[in-house]
Amino acid sequence: MKKSITLLLLLSVVFVNAQSRARQKTTSAKTVLSKSSVSKGNSSKDSLNKDNKAFAFVAKNEIVKDTIQNEVVGKLKVYKKSVHASYYADKFNGQRTTSGVRFSNNDYTAAHKKFPFGTKLKITNEANGKSVIVEVIDRGPFVRSREIDLTKRAFMEIAKNKGSGSMIVTIEEIVQ
Repeated sequence: MKKSITLLLLLSVVFVNAQSRARQKTTSAKTVLSKSSVSKGNSSKDSLNKDNKAFAFVAKNEIVKDTIQNEVVGKLKVYKKSVHASYYADKFNGQRTTSGVRFSNNDYTAAHKKFPFGTKLKITNEANGKSVIVEVIDRGPFVRSREIDLTKRAFMEIAKNKGSGSMIVTIEEIVQ
């Protein structure tokens, strides 16, 4: 029963992703953040992602703009390159994290061993260049080879191979 529900959920996610990619291809000129509008801090509807997802494509050390709230968040500071990232298992949904917040695999959050709670990080998949902005709300992962745990939604947003459980990423801290 669990396998069939999981398979149905996975197929629906793939279908939704295919539809959003088709929409993005038709409006690709509008969804890419232009370097000039980001560095000046202008709020422009052309620089917003159509689906209001929490990631932005920006040049190195440029000002980062949060596409959900449409406000300037801060500058990027590289923390580590070429580290392993994984994602939370579904069994943790609804449980309290170390920070006291209830965990949801549908949010853009992460677990890291050292960053303070509330720290915003830009995680970039080195295989395809996709990135996502997440907030640290938990401690972990407790496996030596891994540096960060992402929620399933954030992980799948930037994953090249949806079937894999880990990927090589670059972690950048967003400083005010």
